[in-house]
Amino acid sequence: MLKVARVAAGYASQQALSDAIERAAPRLGLHVTVGVRQVRRWESSNPPWPSPELARVLTHLLGLELEELGFTPPWATGERPSPTRRTVIAGTVAAAGLAVVPAGSASAVQPASVGVDFGAVTRSHRRLYWSVAPAVLHPAVLEHTRLGCALLPETTTACRRSVASALAESYLLAGRIEFFDLRQPDQASDTLLRGLQAAGEAEDPLLGAAILAHMAFIPGWVGQRDQAVERIVAARAYARRAPASAEVWAWLDAVEAECETRCGNPRTALHLIGHAEDVLEAGSEGSPPTPVWMDWFSPVRLAAFKGNTQLKAGHLPQARTTLLGVLEDLPRTEDKQRSVIFGDLAAVEAAAQRPEAACEYAVRALDQLAITWYATGMDRVREVRRSLAQWQHTQSVRHLDDRLYGWETTVSALQR
Repeated sequence: MLKVARVAAGYASQQALSDAIERAAPRLGLHVTVGVRQVRRWESSNPPWPSPELARVLTHLLGLELEELGFTPPWATGERPSPTRRTVIAGTVAAAGLAVVPAGSASAVQPASVGVDFGAVTRSHRRLYWSVAPAVLHPAVLEHTRLGCALLPETTTACRRSVASALAESYLLAGRIEFFDLRQPDQASDTLLRGLQAAGEAEDPLLGAAILAHMAFIPGWVGQRDQAVERIVAARAYARRAPASAEVWAWLDAVEAECETRCGNPRTALHLIGHAEDVLEAGSEGSPPTPVWMDWFSPVRLAAFKGNTQLKAGHLPQARTTLLGVLEDLPRTEDKQRSVIFGDLAAVEAAAQRPEAACEYAVRALDQLAITWYATGMDRVREVRRSLAQWQHTQSVRHLDDRLYGWETTVSALQR
């Protein structure tokens, strides 16, 4: 269990965790040393109980209690759980209102059909995400995860894996809403960690890869490149454990490219996007099918990644051409993504010293956000407005301000 928590926290190797412990200890007023050998012992089937100082640093770094990391206290009575069982993680996540992912089942009392029924609701939530307001859908998804956690101990074999897989997908959806729609990165990190646990219960490495890649966005968004790369490396390792389609591999390239762009490395990002385009162009002949839950990626979505990266690289004509092509090819149902594309086009025009065109696209983004809220889209508009400071007394920028800070937009943004 410690290994799962270590990887999910962004420490891809035992050495990385060892180094993090030694860096964090002085900040806690402690002086400890720990080597890779000690971390290896902690990740064994019968880990020794850490010293009080090391225990404090471990729980500080991973956000979980020692028992939740797989350690058995020396004063505990009773038989140690089988090492093949996965430990329940509670820790700070419980404070966020998340249910506990059970590690095992004492008896099976639910019929085999419960897996299909529970999964049907998960699939419905997945489709509703593209049109329902995030503040409305999010509580329903979290309640569904609580139901899944209650059902999991009452199922067995194939039904258990089915419930666990749908539960992992629900946690992934909740984490996506928290990060992309509600701008709650800390809560999203906790939620996605729960999803990784559930994917482990389902023995579904592709879901694990998807969750880890989403976890990479969190440090990547704020320029913490090392943590983002470690999580991407872990995601690729999970994807190699199961047959992955060309779309899965291309999306992992796109995620890494987004993180590199956010960390100020647009050239590296463009190289990754070029590789993703080659992977998709090679086609899916002989490739496994893409999971049905991976409905957030397509060739046009890859082009959207590319347009934003070209913008950040200063390739304005190329970015304009790419983004206009995305706008033309984007399906009618992609309302959230459309607000992002309008925002990126506004940023292109602002960088090209064309404030009126920038304001026009920004207003179109606001029109779209009034229909379907998306925090990522609103972030794009606010970034554009900041870049228009030198033209703030022009009529077009004042009109944008009237829209951006109007009653309806302001209240809507604060409510959601």
